[in-house]
Amino acid sequence: MINVSVKKHSAITGLLIFMVAATGFAQADTDVVNPAQAGQVDTLSKRLIVLRGEVEDLGAELSLQRAEEKQRIATLLTQRSEVQASVSRELRNQDKLKTFLKKNRELARQAGADAGKLKPVVLNAIARIKHNVTDGLPFQLGERLAALDSMRDQLNSGVLSPPRAANRLWAFCEDELHLTRENGIYRQAVDIDGVSVLVDVARLGMILMYFRAPDQRYGMARKTSDGWRFEPADNEQDSKRIATLFESLQKQIRTGLFELPSSI
Repeated sequence: MINVSVKKHSAITGLLIFMVAATGFAQADTDVVNPAQAGQVDTLSKRLIVLRGEVEDLGAELSLQRAEEKQRIATLLTQRSEVQASVSRELRNQDKLKTFLKKNRELARQAGADAGKLKPVVLNAIARIKHNVTDGLPFQLGERLAALDSMRDQLNSGVLSPPRAANRLWAFCEDELHLTRENGIYRQAVDIDGVSVLVDVARLGMILMYFRAPDQRYGMARKTSDGWRFEPADNEQDSKRIATLFESLQKQIRTGLFELPSSI
């Protein structure tokens, strides 16, 4: 009995030792990382680092774009305010011109056939309108001023009677008012960097005017302290914006939203 017990005890002890050993080997086996899996983990880690860098770069770029867009909107709002102010000034000029014409038409009616009284009234009106034309947008300025000078000269020489001169001046003023209500493309000679060039001009009422030279230079009429100047656009983006305006007007698209460089 004793021997049997000892044998059983020995067998149990051996089994326990085997199980512990097997467990140890199993544990050791699980601790060994598969080389293929290790490579995948390393690749994923590197990819994650790259993606994090790209996300940070995109975040910085987005912040920059937001700042640029905010600045662009602020610029557009400023330009819109300038254009609105210019439109208001033009409307006031129109009202003054209408009042002036109405007043002088009444004076002409009162003068009747008395040419002596009517002539100085018409000459004064021609002088004032000429000043207004010279100060305004330089659209076909030579032709418009020449028409007024011819009217004055014919009146002074007696070729044109005061009543007929008054009627012609009234028609001229109606044409001037018509210019303020239309947009279009025209041809005229302008001075660019000291050289007279025949260009296409896009006129927006009597507020803004842009040009397209034969060599595909684009620019605008800008009022300075020395008078009006025709200046080429100083960057490619403004040139593209003006080119878009010309294309739209050529396609008879005369209304809509156009982003244009300010010439005011």
